[in-house]
Amino acid sequence: MNEAAQTIKIAIIEDLRDIAYELQDLFNSEADMQCTQIYHNAEDAIEFLTKFPPDIVLADIGLPRADGITAITAIRAECPQTQFCMFTVFEDNDKIFKSIKAGAKGYILKNSDPDIILSSIRELFKGGSPMNPEIARKVLDAFMNAAPVKPAEDLPLTNREKELLEQLAKGLLYKEIAQVLGITIGTVKQHIHKIYDKLQVNNKTEAINRYLGQ
Repeated sequence: MNEAAQTIKIAIIEDLRDIAYELQDLFNSEADMQCTQIYHNAEDAIEFLTKFPPDIVLADIGLPRADGITAITAIRAECPQTQFCMFTVFEDNDKIFKSIKAGAKGYILKNSDPDIILSSIRELFKGGSPMNPEIARKVLDAFMNAAPVKPAEDLPLTNREKELLEQLAKGLLYKEIAQVLGITIGTVKQHIHKIYDKLQVNNKTEAINRYLGQ
């Protein structure tokens, strides 16, 4: 009950005003979300969000002067509890990995359905790392091409946890993993939390990184 009543405070960094206000309306239409902060450039966002940090910052990469990656780097340094999600048209590997390195735990494309955007915000707030399947595949492919895969037997996981991590590395959603393994979504989430604890990681990207021996 307490979790359901908790309000997620969201800030938007987006230079296209129509998109920014559509997102604000979308978030404010949800009982568990509130968006009162919109910034159209990185400079204003850095100035005000470091003083009034929200729970989540949804940031575009392509801003007029300093980009969204610069913005989240500066804000994260002052607000370590704030979570960051990129919301962009860019799908190239360079920007994806620069965003992750800067501290973004989510990466959502602007052509995503509203339901995907909302579920991504909730997933990020609960400690997940939401990514469009095509972005997750790019991350996985880059890791696989970078170095040989570390045998799963070397990881301190049960056989079921290894199976689940393998599906996670393929970019499957929780509900898809549940279907593949014949378990409930709740059980998937429990296993995910145990995997994070055992591997001493904080999110999906770091878990995949460990799985692939990085």
